[in-house]
Amino acid sequence: MISDEEFEILFGDTSSSSSEELIGQVLMANRIHEMQKSQQVRRPLRTSNMFGRQYLLELLNGHPDRLFYTIRMDVNTFRSLCRRLVEMEVIEHDRVISVEEAVVMFLWMVTHNQRVRTVAERYQHSVETVCRQFGRVLDALCYLGNEVIRPLHFNTVQAEIQNNSKYFPWFKDCVGTIDGTHVSAVAPALKQLAYRGTKVDVTQNVMVACSFNMMFTYVYAGWEGTTNDSQVLLDAIRKDDNFPMPPPGKYYVVDSGYPNMPGFLAPYRGERYHLRHFRGRGNHPRARFPILKLMPTYLLGKQRRIPIACCAIHNWIKMHSINDRMFEQYLVGATPIEDIEGTERQSNTTIENQQEGDEAGISEVPQINFSQAYMT
Repeated sequence: MISDEEFEILFGDTSSSSSEELIGQVLMANRIHEMQKSQQVRRPLRTSNMFGRQYLLELLNGHPDRLFYTIRMDVNTFRSLCRRLVEMEVIEHDRVISVEEAVVMFLWMVTHNQRVRTVAERYQHSVETVCRQFGRVLDALCYLGNEVIRPLHFNTVQAEIQNNSKYFPWFKDCVGTIDGTHVSAVAPALKQLAYRGTKVDVTQNVMVACSFNMMFTYVYAGWEGTTNDSQVLLDAIRKDDNFPMPPPGKYYVVDSGYPNMPGFLAPYRGERYHLRHFRGRGNHPRARFPILKLMPTYLLGKQRRIPIACCAIHNWIKMHSINDRMFEQYLVGATPIEDIEGTERQSNTTIENQQEGDEAGISEVPQINFSQAYMT
């Protein structure tokens, strides 16, 4: 608004003017003020000399620990992942950002739960650009799930079990395990009741199947947190033709939340099998992807795809990284890497300023229909 002094200089004393003239003069003054504002030179927001491409090259060519602590992946595994995504033609370089830079931004966000504005400042891109690149990489990794998240090759798995005294003879006919996990979610107010899981947090129920070599072999994501595990399993069996049913005489190990039926062995009633019996230093579970513990306020379709993409990354690392530090620490029972940085879990009710993706106008991508990572 124009000040009183500026108004008097422009129009003089208007005490004797009619009300219509006064209103017209005020509107004209405001119009002049808006024209002056529009002519002002806009200052660039991000002017750092360290652009994203330069920072990425510094990470790739610097000490190997820098890249690992940034994206939880070594250099060779990262390069092979980017190369494979390009070969599959599910993502390509654009005129602004290379595939490598887009992937490293995505990995930084999911492995440290970084917000879009933080990544935009670090890599000197706009918020809209970071959101768009996040969606591109997310879709590409979900398509990669067709290749790295696949049904069990039961004969191969059985041969591995027979040769491994750790699992023989107690699990000689077991082909893997199935369990559900509650992944943090952010739901609209009208849907929050359905998404509030067993611990009152807003979650989605994600069912996964795993082999004995720590590989995900099936992912079924998107169910509301209030849905029980048994319902999720039965829905997957009925609706997904690619669900890896065990051969006759073989079975999955499942917990008490699942039905005890042919092909699925649940615990005996009355026996106490619980995670707390295995707690202690190095025995409590830790996540490579903290974003699964505190999901940003993305659209629900994007939230469903994030666990699938994380499973695909997990499998890729397991397949291509010979000496991954986090896998090694899990095997020897050492303190997981996440503890080194003192990551703290936040409450789902304290989410603030996390709507960058939706504020930037990023719309929900159509549901991806790929075989072993079916989404409801």
